[in-house]
Amino acid sequence: MAKSLNKVMLIGRLGADPEIRYTADGTAVANFRMATNRVVKRGDQWEEGDPDWHRVVAWRRLAEVCGEYLSKGSNVYVEGRLSTRSWEDRDGNKRWTTEIIARDMIMLDPKGGKPAAAGEGEADLTPPPPPIEDDVPF
Repeated sequence: MAKSLNKVMLIGRLGADPEIRYTADGTAVANFRMATNRVVKRGDQWEEGDPDWHRVVAWRRLAEVCGEYLSKGSNVYVEGRLSTRSWEDRDGNKRWTTEIIARDMIMLDPKGGKPAAAGEGEADLTPPPPPIEDDVPF
């Protein structure tokens, strides 16, 4: 059995168009920001809370697909892993960032690539839970 797990699954909207770059050896890299919202109860009503913003990095062919088909406002499912890295800025200060390294991406907007209007074309596309093995001791 695995002793650790690093898996992220998000459904949200892009805050800006993906930025596509290429490494020195020609490998494509896409960077984009993605917002997810929580539903919170305020008084007697359920409302969307403030968004959480996530940095997403895609590599190789997935990066090219993101650059070609995604744009600001696109509704997407992203699956990947968390990665934290550090560096020194120009002033010598230590900086950190946490990113989702995308392994898979599914476009959730209707065909034609245009983001849906609020409430239009939305469906519950939450991935099913992982299968439970029969030899679970409870």
